[in-house]
Amino acid sequence: MINKLSDRLKESKILLADGATGTNLFSMGLETGDSPELWNTDHPDRITKLHQSFVDAGSDIILTNSFGGTHYRLALHNAGHRVAELNTNAAEIARKVSDKASRNVLVAGSIGPTGEILAPNGPVSVDDAAAAFNEQALALKAGGADIMWIETISSTEEIEAAVRGVSSVGLPVVFTVSIDTNGRTMMGLTAADTINISNNLGTPITAVGTNCGIGASEVVAAIKNLSTAKNSLGVNPALVAKANCGIPEYIDGEIVYNGTPELMALYATMAANAGATIIGGCCGTSPQHVKAMRDAIDQWTPGPDPTLEQITNELGEVTQGARAQLEGDLSVAGGSASGRGTRTSRRKKKPSGDA
Repeated sequence: MINKLSDRLKESKILLADGATGTNLFSMGLETGDSPELWNTDHPDRITKLHQSFVDAGSDIILTNSFGGTHYRLALHNAGHRVAELNTNAAEIARKVSDKASRNVLVAGSIGPTGEILAPNGPVSVDDAAAAFNEQALALKAGGADIMWIETISSTEEIEAAVRGVSSVGLPVVFTVSIDTNGRTMMGLTAADTINISNNLGTPITAVGTNCGIGASEVVAAIKNLSTAKNSLGVNPALVAKANCGIPEYIDGEIVYNGTPELMALYATMAANAGATIIGGCCGTSPQHVKAMRDAIDQWTPGPDPTLEQITNELGEVTQGARAQLEGDLSVAGGSASGRGTRTSRRKKKPSGDA
């Protein structure tokens, strides 16, 4: 298998991923409740413009507009029968932008959760979910994706289903979890759990990490915890950090994110020092934020692993659970962070559950 991601990681100390998809599409006319994936056929020019804006800002990896591309998610928009069409188009649009770039830009086929609860806790079997992920993965590969990029996952069962579904297409696999519940995913996974799962899937994982969540400080804390777990097991996947742009706030009827370009630049360098080698932004992250991150990464020289005090002073508080994990205690549950982030900038509202 040709692994373009591993090759690029050998060439560069840090790879810069892109920013938000759904959030930025709101500024182009996407309405609450709309499926961004339908724009791959309805408004391909707007998707092209978004990808181009991230390439222009310095991204080394762009994610396709296919986060909700399984038949489970598309069925909510009466498009469950259009998986092949919409995902192939998503990858083709990104591929055309990538191929025109003056440098090597990789296309990552974005694969989000099914939105279903998998067995044994829910009605959808792991086999059925894996088949849905495989259907999406085949279409993304057909459109020209370089990487299978599974993101915003919360449960062991869905990680296993997604990786099983994409592994047969012969592309490098990345998966990221959303650590958004006191240092854990919604379904209770810690950073250490995530590394353990990645090591026991029977499929080589090129990179593993965290995206979305509750802000840049929590993501940097998670990268520290992922790095500790990785070192303790003696495994070596690359680590991915793709944080939301600050903290969401509800202002004047809209969800906005309070992270400035300066905040995201600080986050990028701290994530790198914590061990991440693929760094990007998630919800609320605009091309302007990505440009600031590009500049920070280009000027970055490796420094010491950031301390908890440095993270909280620069980026904001982290949750009690994340703090406890940094101290080696995985038993803490409950509690929440407060007072995160002080730098503000208005951003458009985002589609629920989308990057």
